[in-house]
Amino acid sequence: MPFLTLFLLAIGVSADAFAVALGRGLSLRSGVVRNGLILALAFGVAQAVMPLLGWLLGTAFAEVIAPFDHWIAFALLFLVGAKMLWEALTPDGDDAPDSEDRFTVREILVLALATSIDALVVGVSLTFWDVSIWVAIAVIGLVTVVFSLAAVLLGHRIGTRFRRPAEIVGGIVLIGIGVSILVKHLTA
Repeated sequence: MPFLTLFLLAIGVSADAFAVALGRGLSLRSGVVRNGLILALAFGVAQAVMPLLGWLLGTAFAEVIAPFDHWIAFALLFLVGAKMLWEALTPDGDDAPDSEDRFTVREILVLALATSIDALVVGVSLTFWDVSIWVAIAVIGLVTVVFSLAAVLLGHRIGTRFRRPAEIVGGIVLIGIGVSILVKHLTA
């Protein structure tokens, strides 16, 4: 897998974490850097661990699914991307800022898990690509940490104006990578 594709995949997977961090940054009045680092590291670790778990699941069943792996990778990435687009384009009531200046451990764990479920599915699709899982999870984790910290700081400064566009771009990127995999296998 080319590094650019892996980097775009990492951006797509980290879009949920970016959106959540942006929203949480909006609610912070103090301790922004400290809270931002804690949230970013939690998101980065979760986003790195989940693809590894997905990859392990995919590896365990690789022989069974090898004949149609490109269809599975396409379907998984398409569904995750479509879900992200749906959530970004569907109006909801969670745009109001919270009034807390500190994250609880429970909140951090729940948010980290919730934003990394998609990465588990992406990890399954990594089974079918020529990529080192260790490089992939390092890139995904690092991109998530950087984007999440930037989102908290940005959210603190300007609010949630970019939340939906980030989710839309993330969804489009994941769908595009899925289509690319399918086209590559069908034309090979």
